[in-house]
Amino acid sequence: MPIQITSVQNARVKECLKLEKRRQRDAQQQTVVEGAREVLQALQSGIVPPEAFICTELVSTPEAAQAANRLYELDDARQTRLYEVTPAVFEKLAYRGESGGIVLVIPYVARRLSELALGNPPFVAVIEGAEKPGNLGAILRTADAAGVDAVIVCTAEGQSGLDLHNPNVVRASLGTLFTVPVAQDSSATVQHWLRECNIQMIVTSPDAKALYTAVDLRLPTAVVMGSEADGLSQSWFVAADQQVQIPMHGRADSLNLSTATALLLYEVVRQRQAAK
Repeated sequence: MPIQITSVQNARVKECLKLEKRRQRDAQQQTVVEGAREVLQALQSGIVPPEAFICTELVSTPEAAQAANRLYELDDARQTRLYEVTPAVFEKLAYRGESGGIVLVIPYVARRLSELALGNPPFVAVIEGAEKPGNLGAILRTADAAGVDAVIVCTAEGQSGLDLHNPNVVRASLGTLFTVPVAQDSSATVQHWLRECNIQMIVTSPDAKALYTAVDLRLPTAVVMGSEADGLSQSWFVAADQQVQIPMHGRADSLNLSTATALLLYEVVRQRQAAK
């Protein structure tokens, strides 16, 4: 049976609120999910939250109702500890106003590189040093739509790693963090893994001679993109099989990271569909 919580001072509420901070998320290897669409995506992807908070008065959409039914089933099976909370308590828990009345606490979803299931031919996106959770969330949405096998988030030596499990990444991805396999590792390890898997590495550079539409992306391919501020670390240009450019005809010298990634990913889709 769900446990009733009516006070914002409740110990479980306080523990959930600690997950607002990355240090606590990393220590517990847990994060939070809110929003009816995101919550439903997580549950439909097979994630079993160790605990969840629901405000029945705020469950008003079909997605939220479907998610709520699943949580009651998990509670009955004693797989999830479900708490029914008042609107005042839920307001304290929720990051945003329109959250569908449900907040999940879930384990981290990142996998090891060796756990990734690759297609034939493989198709992955590698993102190094992304600073903005919104950009990574948008890339995950594009990756889901383009049918990539995995998104790999990596950091070069000396870089601080992006917080993949920041609730803002979950939100910006519209739940596709749970539909696209994601791995996280150092840039050097990812390069070694790609080479072992015989996957060509495609990097972008304004100085490249070949347009991104002119290289053969029907082969096993990793589209490798760097941060807007610093671009890719030099090691990727050394390791790359192909350097390509995106033509820029205006005054701006670069595109938004998620936009540039979308162009490259859909060029892979275009070439492979044309080949069929």
